[in-house]
Amino acid sequence: MQNHLLDSARPTARRAGRVQRRTPAIDLNAIVAPYVGAAVVVLSAAILLLLLLAVVQAGRIGRLRRRLDGLTRGAEGKSLDGVLDAHVDKVYAVARELAELSARSAVLEAAGRRAIQRVGLVRFNPFEDTGGNQSFAVALTDTAGTGVIVSSLHTRTGTRVYAKAVTDGRSDGALSDEEIEALRLALAGPAPARTTDDRSDRQAGDRIARPA
Repeated sequence: MQNHLLDSARPTARRAGRVQRRTPAIDLNAIVAPYVGAAVVVLSAAILLLLLLAVVQAGRIGRLRRRLDGLTRGAEGKSLDGVLDAHVDKVYAVARELAELSARSAVLEAAGRRAIQRVGLVRFNPFEDTGGNQSFAVALTDTAGTGVIVSSLHTRTGTRVYAKAVTDGRSDGALSDEEIEALRLALAGPAPARTTDDRSDRQAGDRIARPA
């Protein structure tokens, strides 16, 4: 019985020995050794490249810092943030001043509409015994045609002056031909004054109707 068990165990031992002989050990050192030199060269090149990139980046940072220093030069040593804050404050101050100027301009414009901006002057000679056109009628109105007409009649014995109010291009009293012409000249033209010495010119163009 023992002999039979020994005989049956021997083939099993033989098969195990064959399996061990078929799987030899792997030598990692032998595999890696041929590539160590190449790996060292590659790593050295990578390190040199990184150092070169670091030098280039440092140069760029230095140039950028010099440019920033140039931006803040003359600003009492303030940083870029301080300079920008100062500029923003100036912008807000200018905006406030502009708003104030706009309000003042609106007030002045409203007042200017009521100022005398149109002038019409007519010189004439109402009497044959006086020489030259010493008499005159002048209309002074704003842009809406509201103002006054002043007339002066010159004679050998003296000079008389009359004033008549005008509202929206119409007078509150009767107007002479010379006063009508002066008012027409004032209303027809822009701000510059317009004058005439020729009474025949009054016959041309539109006539301002006399008030009823």
